[in-house]
Amino acid sequence: MTHSRIAVVTGGGTGIGAAIAHTLAQSASVIVLVGRRQDRLDAMATEIMVAHPGVTVHARGVDLANLDAVTAFIDWAHLELPQVDIVVNNAGSAQPRIESGLASVASAWESTWRANTLSSVLVTEGLKDLLSRPGGRIIMIGSFAAELGTGSPAYASAKGALEAYAISLMRELGPEGITANVVAPGFTDGTELLAGRISPERRERLLTSIAARRPGTPEEMASLVGYLASPQAGFVNGQLITANGGTYLSG
Repeated sequence: MTHSRIAVVTGGGTGIGAAIAHTLAQSASVIVLVGRRQDRLDAMATEIMVAHPGVTVHARGVDLANLDAVTAFIDWAHLELPQVDIVVNNAGSAQPRIESGLASVASAWESTWRANTLSSVLVTEGLKDLLSRPGGRIIMIGSFAAELGTGSPAYASAKGALEAYAISLMRELGPEGITANVVAPGFTDGTELLAGRISPERRERLLTSIAARRPGTPEEMASLVGYLASPQAGFVNGQLITANGGTYLSG
């Protein structure tokens, strides 16, 4: 059964983002998928509408690291959407390879920050005045890398910055009935972030560090987002919620 809630999901064409969109389509009437690849977004939009009759899905190809592109998307949202109930900032990318020299370091860190942190900030700030009051939900997809300091330092730092941003949003918007939280997935199969990027040896090391001895799934991450996006989660605000199979203990 669908309801008149509107959700925006960045990076919604594949992996965790696609699973989140499917989950939110169970309780929302409109899903807006945002990402770089229009073809993937179009395919996912069709898939969701077939799986969830009655749900309208908009596919908006946007380079979220580009200010002009995000501005154009925000302008479209203000013209086409009466309100936004849920914003899920899932889009991101891995740190590019650093060759040598400070120029390469600066370039890698800046591009990683733009893709993982600034993209979330621009979308959230742009949609802030459309958020339902009360009842608006902002959800960031972080990473266990930020908690462990593993992997590439730029990526871990960029994801960690989302946690501080969520707390600032909590303080600003909490009195208006809007929540802001972070879901930090552990090692998760079915994502483009890791596909083809890790060796079999590193994969085995990752699995042995997990108490569950298996990777997570996009659907498991999406279920947490579904709860945080629900009306029942109104008292959960400014929190970092991890799903890592027991890789480490949080809290």
